[in-house]
Amino acid sequence: MQIRQLTPFIGSGITGVTFEDLQRPDVFGALHETLRQRELIVVRDLALTPEQQVVLARKIGRPVPFPDVRYGHPSFPEVTVMSNVVKGNKPVGAARAGNYWHQDSTFLTDPPAYSMLHGVDVPHTSGHTLYANACDVYDRLPDPWKTRIDGRTAVHSFAGHFIIGPEHAGLSVAELRDLIDIKHPPVEQPLVRCDAFTGRPYLYGCPEYLRTVNGFDANQNEEFRTLLDHLIQDPEHIYTHRWLPKDLMVWKTATTYHAATPVEPGVHRTVHRISIAAPS
Repeated sequence: MQIRQLTPFIGSGITGVTFEDLQRPDVFGALHETLRQRELIVVRDLALTPEQQVVLARKIGRPVPFPDVRYGHPSFPEVTVMSNVVKGNKPVGAARAGNYWHQDSTFLTDPPAYSMLHGVDVPHTSGHTLYANACDVYDRLPDPWKTRIDGRTAVHSFAGHFIIGPEHAGLSVAELRDLIDIKHPPVEQPLVRCDAFTGRPYLYGCPEYLRTVNGFDANQNEEFRTLLDHLIQDPEHIYTHRWLPKDLMVWKTATTYHAATPVEPGVHRTVHRISIAAPS
């Protein structure tokens, strides 16, 4: 097994390893420690069945089935199918997910600790995944902003990405907002946290999910979101993953910002995803 740094600020690439190799405690232990220290790992050319992917996920923590059962793998509910393929006028999986910068599920009280993607049918020319390190984002915050947000909490909400369906016809904006808050109650989270493995402080929140920073007025909130967007999307601090079939990606959800780029028209893309809760 070979391990190399992908960028100075996030990620390590791993090659020369098989599923059978990862059953060895020393090999898996090295992979797991790399993940803890580098936020993101990319394992190239790792042939996995859905069952084997679940086995690997269980070595990290507890797989958490996706809330929308429509997109669960028919044999392994822990695996969510993310795909733009349509068969018999029915989507194979969730076609659009994560096409904006975010940390996974910060709008939940207890988000999964890790995310795992395996490339099943992936183009190399589009449908990339972009990554940034939330510790690095915090480090690049101007000192006055570090002082302003020290000790503050923020309210996170999924409201901006709630999918409106025919059943919501006729609702007023106020009624729709109330419904969204019932289905996805806002959650309050500390704005700055410390990583349990590296000890580094990191920024916990993305503009897409941050409803408000407690104690900020509307202008301060907008200024902070604009600054945060700028820091996250700085091209000098982004790792772009151009997928190859059988790539396995695993990242720490709290410290890793990521976004999916569009897939070019007429091209299929399917990946298998598992969300993983921290071990008990």
